[in-house]
Amino acid sequence: MDRISFILGSGLALSVATVPLHAETAYVSNERGASVTVIDLAKGAPTATWPVGKRPRGITLSRDGKYLLVCAGDDNAVEVRDRATGALIATLPSGADPEQCFASRDGHLLFVANENDAAMTAIDLSTRKVAWQAVVGKEPEGIAESPDGKWLVVTSEDDSSIAWIDLATHQAVDTTVTEARPRHVEFTADGRELWIAAEAGQVVQIADPATRRIIATIPFAPPGVASYKVLPCGIRFTPDGKTAVIALGRADSVAVIDVASRKVRGYVAVGRRPWHLAITGDGKSAIVANGLSNNVSLVDLAALKVTATLPAGEGPWGVVIAP
Repeated sequence: MDRISFILGSGLALSVATVPLHAETAYVSNERGASVTVIDLAKGAPTATWPVGKRPRGITLSRDGKYLLVCAGDDNAVEVRDRATGALIATLPSGADPEQCFASRDGHLLFVANENDAAMTAIDLSTRKVAWQAVVGKEPEGIAESPDGKWLVVTSEDDSSIAWIDLATHQAVDTTVTEARPRHVEFTADGRELWIAAEAGQVVQIADPATRRIIATIPFAPPGVASYKVLPCGIRFTPDGKTAVIALGRADSVAVIDVASRKVRGYVAVGRRPWHLAITGDGKSAIVANGLSNNVSLVDLAALKVTATLPAGEGPWGVVIAP
């Protein structure tokens, strides 16, 4: 652990924190700034800001790690950018208002949730053309593929439900009703559970993929925070699958949960309006995008504390980490 001071040009210390050294790079999509902030986690500092398309939200990596894929919602496109330089390689046809995206487990397709289309789009990354689409509920945002490659799950904020798409047939074959406005979904590594962040419902629900029904609900009560401010959004699991970290929106905090017991281990106050987050490869830290304070928080998951606060662009929304 190194002690690092972040100093402003005037000589005023912005923050002094113990920062874990990770030989990784974080990429943060800045929704209002139309940019991506590049952060060297070993140095504990931003190293570049790349201009991208309008209203970037969803951000992910190609499976080979060569490309950064950015959902430019107001451009109705997904940008393919060189991960090392930020150079624009291609623009993919994504459907209307792409929100979240990720590369399929085999690396051949990019799955995209299209908020204004009530659809999800599968894009062939080799031909850079639409491979197929599936109709889902209104205002789709969150999207996830099951570890066994059988299911693609898409949230519908407006319908308060999730659609289960059979990847063999490309058809939605079932719907699970959730609490209000599900924003994000994430499978556990073993595929036995699907965690659903119901923002307006103020809870995370857990569905059993075998039955496609809700089996548990996790409420949140950060100390000193008014209950109406608890608006769960981003969910990430540590690589060992033992811990879940949930961004709680206007509660200005994240919850750290023991996956086995489904109990909240603690809360960590971060910046204003955390949207999404990513976990470092060693599972020790979370990088949290704070949408209203224009920065990111580095959170020590064992100590349950913020170790550094780093500047980002305007309206940080999504985070992805690369080795």
